[in-house]
Amino acid sequence: MAHTAMSGTGTTAGDDPLQTAVWRLRSRACWADAAALIQPRTAGAALQRASLLVERCLYTEQGWAEAEDALRTAEALAQSDDERGAAACERGQLAYAATLLTVRDRADEARAALGRAAALLAPGAPGRALLDFRRGLLAENLAHAPQAARAAYRRAHAGATVQNDALLLSFTWRHLAGLALREGELAEARHGFAESLRIREELGYLVGTAPALASLADAEVEPEASRLRAEAGRLFRLLGGVPIWLAGQLTPPAATA
Repeated sequence: MAHTAMSGTGTTAGDDPLQTAVWRLRSRACWADAAALIQPRTAGAALQRASLLVERCLYTEQGWAEAEDALRTAEALAQSDDERGAAACERGQLAYAATLLTVRDRADEARAALGRAAALLAPGAPGRALLDFRRGLLAENLAHAPQAARAAYRRAHAGATVQNDALLLSFTWRHLAGLALREGELAEARHGFAESLRIREELGYLVGTAPALASLADAEVEPEASRLRAEAGRLFRLLGGVPIWLAGQLTPPAATA
Protein backbone atom coordinates (compact mmCIF):
# COMPACT_ATOMS: atom_id res chain seq x y z
CA MET A 1 0.00 0.00 0.00
CA ALA A 2 1.06 3.61 -0.26
CA HIS A 3 2.86 4.62 2.89
CA THR A 4 0.78 7.17 4.72
CA ALA A 5 0.98 8.20 8.36
CA MET A 6 0.65 5.02 10.37
CA SER A 7 2.87 3.54 13.05
CA GLY A 8 5.98 2.13 11.45
CA THR A 9 6.21 4.73 8.67
CA GLY A 10 8.29 7.33 10.44
CA THR A 11 5.59 9.35 12.13
CA THR A 12 5.70 7.90 15.63
CA ALA A 13 8.41 7.49 18.27
CA GLY A 14 10.35 4.26 17.96
CA ASP A 15 9.85 3.84 14.21
CA ASP A 16 12.57 2.52 11.94
CA PRO A 17 15.15 5.33 11.48
CA LEU A 18 14.98 4.86 7.71
CA GLN A 19 11.22 5.40 7.70
CA THR A 20 11.62 8.43 9.98
CA ALA A 21 14.11 9.93 7.53
CA VAL A 22 11.85 9.17 4.56
CA TRP A 23 8.87 10.76 6.29
CA ARG A 24 10.79 13.92 7.18
CA LEU A 25 11.97 14.38 3.61
CA ARG A 26 8.55 13.61 2.14
CA SER A 27 6.78 16.01 4.48
CA ARG A 28 9.15 18.80 3.37
CA ALA A 29 8.54 18.22 -0.35
CA CYS A 30 11.85 16.37 -0.88
CA TRP A 31 10.33 13.35 -2.61
CA ALA A 32 13.32 12.52 -4.80
CA ASP A 33 15.65 12.56 -1.80
CA ALA A 34 13.23 10.36 0.14
CA ALA A 35 12.96 7.91 -2.75
CA ALA A 36 16.75 7.76 -3.03
CA LEU A 37 16.92 6.30 0.49
CA ILE A 38 14.82 3.29 -0.51
CA GLN A 39 16.37 0.31 -2.28
CA PRO A 40 13.60 -1.33 -4.34
CA ARG A 41 14.69 -4.91 -3.66
CA THR A 42 11.30 -6.09 -2.39
CA ALA A 43 7.75 -5.44 -3.55
CA GLY A 44 7.00 -3.33 -0.48
CA ALA A 45 10.08 -1.15 -0.86
CA ALA A 46 9.54 -0.72 -4.60
CA LEU A 47 5.94 0.28 -4.00
CA GLN A 48 6.88 2.82 -1.34
CA ARG A 49 9.47 4.33 -3.65
CA ALA A 50 6.95 4.52 -6.49
CA SER A 51 4.32 6.14 -4.28
CA LEU A 52 6.75 8.89 -3.29
CA LEU A 53 7.56 9.67 -6.92
CA VAL A 54 3.89 9.57 -7.94
CA GLU A 55 3.11 12.04 -5.17
CA ARG A 56 5.89 14.31 -6.43
CA CYS A 57 4.20 14.42 -9.86
CA LEU A 58 0.90 15.53 -8.32
CA TYR A 59 2.50 18.26 -6.23
CA THR A 60 5.10 19.56 -8.69
CA GLU A 61 4.03 18.46 -12.22
CA GLN A 62 7.56 17.07 -12.61
CA GLY A 63 9.26 13.68 -12.55
CA TRP A 64 6.78 11.73 -14.69
CA ALA A 65 9.39 9.47 -16.30
CA GLU A 66 10.98 8.60 -12.94
CA ALA A 67 7.58 7.77 -11.49
CA GLU A 68 6.74 5.54 -14.46
CA ASP A 69 10.05 3.67 -14.11
CA ALA A 70 9.56 3.18 -10.37
CA LEU A 71 6.01 2.01 -10.90
CA ARG A 72 7.05 -0.56 -13.50
CA THR A 73 9.59 -1.92 -11.01
CA ALA A 74 6.90 -2.19 -8.32
CA GLU A 75 4.53 -3.93 -10.73
CA ALA A 76 7.23 -6.41 -11.75
CA LEU A 77 8.07 -7.31 -8.14
CA ALA A 78 4.43 -7.62 -6.96
CA GLN A 79 3.41 -11.22 -6.28
CA SER A 80 0.37 -11.25 -3.98
CA ASP A 81 -3.06 -9.79 -4.75
CA ASP A 82 -2.46 -7.09 -2.15
CA GLU A 83 0.83 -6.10 -3.80
CA ARG A 84 -0.62 -6.15 -7.29
CA GLY A 85 -3.65 -4.21 -6.10
CA ALA A 86 -1.53 -1.58 -4.39
CA ALA A 87 0.60 -1.17 -7.53
CA ALA A 88 -2.54 -0.77 -9.63
CA CYS A 89 -3.76 1.86 -7.17
CA GLU A 90 -0.54 3.83 -7.70
CA ARG A 91 -0.88 3.38 -11.47
CA GLY A 92 -4.36 4.87 -11.24
CA GLN A 93 -3.12 7.78 -9.14
CA LEU A 94 -0.37 8.62 -11.63
CA ALA A 95 -2.83 8.58 -14.53
CA TYR A 96 -5.27 10.70 -12.49
CA ALA A 97 -2.54 13.26 -11.74
CA ALA A 98 -1.58 13.52 -15.41
CA THR A 99 -5.23 14.09 -16.34
CA LEU A 100 -5.99 16.53 -13.54
CA LEU A 101 -2.94 18.66 -14.30
CA THR A 102 -3.70 18.52 -18.05
CA VAL A 103 -0.34 16.92 -18.82
CA ARG A 104 -2.12 14.21 -20.80
CA ASP A 105 -5.62 12.78 -20.77
CA ARG A 106 -5.26 9.42 -19.05
CA ALA A 107 -8.71 9.31 -17.45
CA ASP A 108 -9.59 5.93 -18.96
CA GLU A 109 -6.33 4.47 -17.72
CA ALA A 110 -6.96 5.87 -14.24
CA ARG A 111 -10.43 4.31 -14.08
CA ALA A 112 -9.20 0.96 -15.39
CA ALA A 113 -6.27 0.83 -12.96
CA LEU A 114 -8.39 1.70 -9.93
CA GLY A 115 -11.00 -0.83 -11.06
CA ARG A 116 -8.27 -3.46 -11.26
CA ALA A 117 -7.11 -2.50 -7.77
CA ALA A 118 -10.66 -2.87 -6.47
CA ALA A 119 -10.84 -6.40 -7.90
CA LEU A 120 -7.55 -7.38 -6.25
CA LEU A 121 -7.87 -5.72 -2.82
CA ALA A 122 -10.23 -7.39 -0.35
CA PRO A 123 -12.61 -5.09 1.60
CA GLY A 124 -10.42 -5.26 4.70
CA ALA A 125 -7.05 -5.08 2.94
CA PRO A 126 -4.62 -2.41 4.19
CA GLY A 127 -4.71 -0.51 0.89
CA ARG A 128 -8.49 -0.48 0.53
CA ALA A 129 -9.10 2.83 2.31
CA LEU A 130 -6.56 4.63 0.13
CA LEU A 131 -8.16 3.07 -2.96
CA ASP A 132 -11.60 4.29 -1.86
CA PHE A 133 -10.20 7.78 -1.38
CA ARG A 134 -8.65 7.82 -4.84
CA ARG A 135 -11.87 6.56 -6.42
CA GLY A 136 -13.52 9.52 -4.72
CA LEU A 137 -11.00 11.87 -6.34
CA LEU A 138 -11.88 10.49 -9.76
CA ALA A 139 -15.59 10.82 -9.08
CA GLU A 140 -15.26 14.40 -7.83
CA ASN A 141 -12.69 15.87 -10.20
CA LEU A 142 -12.94 13.85 -13.42
CA ALA A 143 -16.52 12.52 -13.44
CA HIS A 144 -17.94 15.57 -11.59
CA ALA A 145 -20.16 13.28 -9.52
CA PRO A 146 -20.13 14.72 -5.99
CA GLN A 147 -22.54 12.17 -4.52
CA ALA A 148 -20.41 9.25 -5.67
CA ALA A 149 -17.33 11.09 -4.41
CA ARG A 150 -18.88 11.62 -0.98
CA ALA A 151 -19.75 7.93 -0.66
CA ALA A 152 -16.19 6.93 -1.59
CA TYR A 153 -14.66 9.48 0.80
CA ARG A 154 -16.84 8.21 3.63
CA ARG A 155 -15.74 4.63 3.00
CA ALA A 156 -12.13 5.81 2.97
CA HIS A 157 -12.68 7.79 6.17
CA ALA A 158 -14.13 4.75 7.94
CA GLY A 159 -11.27 2.55 6.74
CA ALA A 160 -8.62 5.08 7.74
CA THR A 161 -10.18 5.32 11.20
CA VAL A 162 -10.03 1.54 11.66
CA GLN A 163 -6.42 1.45 10.44
CA ASN A 164 -5.39 4.49 12.50
CA ASP A 165 -4.09 6.10 9.30
CA ALA A 166 -3.85 9.72 10.44
CA LEU A 167 -2.57 11.20 7.20
CA LEU A 168 -5.30 9.62 5.11
CA LEU A 169 -7.84 10.92 7.63
CA SER A 170 -6.50 14.42 7.04
CA PHE A 171 -7.27 13.96 3.34
CA THR A 172 -10.75 12.51 3.84
CA TRP A 173 -11.66 15.27 6.32
CA ARG A 174 -10.50 17.90 3.83
CA HIS A 175 -12.32 16.49 0.81
CA LEU A 176 -15.56 15.82 2.66
CA ALA A 177 -15.36 19.41 3.94
CA GLY A 178 -14.81 20.64 0.39
CA LEU A 179 -18.04 18.97 -0.73
CA ALA A 180 -19.85 20.45 2.26
CA LEU A 181 -18.55 23.93 1.38
CA ARG A 182 -19.84 23.60 -2.17
CA GLU A 183 -23.29 22.86 -0.73
CA GLY A 184 -23.19 25.86 1.62
CA GLU A 185 -22.77 23.79 4.80
CA LEU A 186 -20.28 26.18 6.38
CA ALA A 187 -20.20 24.73 9.90
CA GLU A 188 -19.55 21.22 8.58
CA ALA A 189 -16.93 22.54 6.18
CA ARG A 190 -15.09 24.50 8.88
CA HIS A 191 -15.05 21.48 11.18
CA GLY A 192 -13.64 19.17 8.50
CA PHE A 193 -11.02 21.64 7.33
CA ALA A 194 -9.98 22.35 10.92
CA GLU A 195 -9.59 18.63 11.65
CA SER A 196 -7.48 18.19 8.53
CA LEU A 197 -5.25 21.10 9.52
CA ARG A 198 -4.90 19.84 13.10
CA ILE A 199 -3.79 16.39 11.99
CA ARG A 200 -1.26 17.72 9.49
CA GLU A 201 0.24 20.09 12.02
CA GLU A 202 0.51 17.29 14.58
CA LEU A 203 2.21 15.01 12.04
CA GLY A 204 4.55 17.73 10.83
CA TYR A 205 3.24 17.26 7.28
CA LEU A 206 4.53 20.63 6.12
CA VAL A 207 3.82 20.22 2.41
CA GLY A 208 0.16 19.51 3.20
CA THR A 209 -0.26 22.28 5.77
CA ALA A 210 -0.48 25.15 3.29
CA PRO A 211 -3.36 23.53 1.35
CA ALA A 212 -5.14 22.82 4.65
CA LEU A 213 -4.78 26.46 5.72
CA ALA A 214 -6.02 27.72 2.36
CA SER A 215 -9.03 25.41 2.43
CA LEU A 216 -9.99 26.55 5.93
CA ALA A 217 -9.64 30.16 4.77
CA ASP A 218 -12.26 29.52 2.08
CA ALA A 219 -14.77 28.59 4.80
CA GLU A 220 -13.94 31.47 7.17
CA VAL A 221 -14.91 35.13 7.28
CA GLU A 222 -12.59 38.13 7.48
CA PRO A 223 -10.21 38.88 9.05
CA GLU A 224 -9.55 35.21 9.87
CA ALA A 225 -9.70 34.19 6.20
CA SER A 226 -6.95 36.62 5.24
CA ARG A 227 -4.79 35.55 8.19
CA LEU A 228 -5.05 31.88 7.21
CA ARG A 229 -4.40 32.64 3.56
CA ALA A 230 -1.33 34.71 4.44
CA GLU A 231 0.07 31.86 6.57
CA ALA A 232 -0.59 29.42 3.72
CA GLY A 233 1.25 31.74 1.35
CA ARG A 234 4.24 31.91 3.69
CA LEU A 235 4.54 28.12 3.79
CA PHE A 236 3.95 27.87 0.04
CA ARG A 237 6.88 30.21 -0.63
CA LEU A 238 9.03 28.47 1.99
CA LEU A 239 8.66 25.22 0.05
CA GLY A 240 9.51 26.86 -3.27
CA GLY A 241 5.97 27.09 -4.64
CA VAL A 242 4.80 23.57 -3.79
CA PRO A 243 2.17 22.27 -4.24
CA ILE A 244 2.13 24.02 -7.60
CA TRP A 245 -1.67 23.94 -7.92
CA LEU A 246 -2.14 25.94 -4.72
CA ALA A 247 -1.07 29.29 -6.21
CA GLY A 248 -4.53 30.17 -7.54
CA GLN A 249 -6.22 29.26 -4.26
CA LEU A 250 -4.09 31.73 -2.33
CA THR A 251 -5.69 34.66 -4.17
CA PRO A 252 -8.74 35.80 -2.18
CA PRO A 253 -12.09 35.54 -3.97
CA ALA A 254 -13.14 38.69 -5.80
CA ALA A 255 -15.68 40.78 -3.93
CA THR A 256 -19.18 40.61 -5.33
CA ALA A 257 -20.92 43.82 -6.34
